[in-house]
Amino acid sequence: MHKPSFDPGLTQQFGAPYRRVINRDGSLNVQRRGATWRDFHPYLHLINMGWPAFLLTLFLGYVAANTAFAVGYFALGPDQLQGADTANAMGRFLNTFFFSSHTLTTVGYGNIWPKTVAANFIAAFEGLVGVLGFAVATGLLFGRISRPSARLGFSENALIAPYQDGSSLQFRVVNRRSNSLVEANAQVLLMTVEREDGKPVRRYHQLTLERSSVLFLALTWTVVHPIDEHSPLHDKTAAELAGLQAEIIILIKAYDDTFSQNVISRHSYRHDEFLWGLRFAPAFYVDPAGDLVLELHKLGATASQ
Repeated sequence: MHKPSFDPGLTQQFGAPYRRVINRDGSLNVQRRGATWRDFHPYLHLINMGWPAFLLTLFLGYVAANTAFAVGYFALGPDQLQGADTANAMGRFLNTFFFSSHTLTTVGYGNIWPKTVAANFIAAFEGLVGVLGFAVATGLLFGRISRPSARLGFSENALIAPYQDGSSLQFRVVNRRSNSLVEANAQVLLMTVEREDGKPVRRYHQLTLERSSVLFLALTWTVVHPIDEHSPLHDKTAAELAGLQAEIIILIKAYDDTFSQNVISRHSYRHDEFLWGLRFAPAFYVDPAGDLVLELHKLGATASQ
């Protein structure tokens, strides 16, 4: 019976031109198309977007809501809001816009107020929209701030470095934040493109690590895969790895002691990001007081043999 090949969920299908499976920022190189509006979740979109885009979205939503209600007040006529009428239409519209912002935020300075039932009805509805809208915005802001996330730094390159009587694949990991990460665990895969029945397919090989976990990620962690006779990298040259379009796929899991939750981080190295015959230089030292000092800028520092 044919035993299916190992697939971590990234498919064995291959299409040229080749692009890396995991981008340098840790995101998966997958594009989703054909989704309907039912598949769109605003909360997930807003919680995952960058901070500039998030703040801009909140600001544009605030302006759009005030503009919509200002149009409603303006359409009622000049005698609906006390203190809003001016000599020209633009001035009156600006007054209705600012009255809308006062109502939406429940500031209520009192220089403009509704006079009729219709204007009061719109103002009451806007007050409800403002309360609900700011509650949602506050929840999104709190969700973004309180969400645990890993800020792991990876060395710029992976090394094929001397190791005991042979060689090894090595890369460095460090926690760039001051919080405490414990029970860090690493899984490393080698992805290659091989031919099967005349067609290129992806193959995944789990790499055995010298140490797959550490209790405390306080300093740098050099993850080492010994290249012995059982390693899929055994006797492979740089040219051979380039022909196989090799990529190292990394998944790091750790427990965040601050948030009391697990965090994950992904990374990858392509064959052209390997450095051969080098070692990592020390990235920390002991100061005169006896304290360990970690130099983050030396995360990927290398030295010759």
